[in-house]
Amino acid sequence: MSQLTQFRLLANYNQWMNQKVYTAAAQLSDAAQKQDRGAFFGSILGTLNHLVVADLIWLKRYAGSEVCADVLAAVVAQDNPTSLDQCLFDDLAQLTDYRQWLDAQILGLLQHLQDSDLTSVLTYRNSKGVTYHKPFASLLTHLFNHQTHHRGQVSTLLSQAGVDVGATDLLLLIDDV
Repeated sequence: MSQLTQFRLLANYNQWMNQKVYTAAAQLSDAAQKQDRGAFFGSILGTLNHLVVADLIWLKRYAGSEVCADVLAAVVAQDNPTSLDQCLFDDLAQLTDYRQWLDAQILGLLQHLQDSDLTSVLTYRNSKGVTYHKPFASLLTHLFNHQTHHRGQVSTLLSQAGVDVGATDLLLLIDDV
């Protein structure tokens, strides 16, 4: 399996898991979604907002590459987040719609990329203005790893609130040979 094929699998997993997590979160009341549960981003809704903010930031950075600029033009048109804990949407339904749109952007990016694009170096600035030059493939790995990390936190918060997300293993999306 090529590296690009692996990233496409991770993009599909990302979308699948986000759908599961958001469906599970929708079983809770608005107050329960917003309840501070002691997580790094406080609540279930706060953590889901953080994931959207972080994905938006990274996709905007990827758009700085001429290879990605056209396919991510709609992302670039979005307002820049002001902080990693910014609440873009205080309503789960609106956040769900945006998450679905963002996941479609990620899937579109991965469908657009070629294997050779993964060897490029992406130059970007962090939120403090510090410039970095990092391998594009490694930054894609970071995107998906970050998603998995915080979705795991949300899964735990949902479980503590009495909601089961169900099976979460990537293995479920890997085809038999």
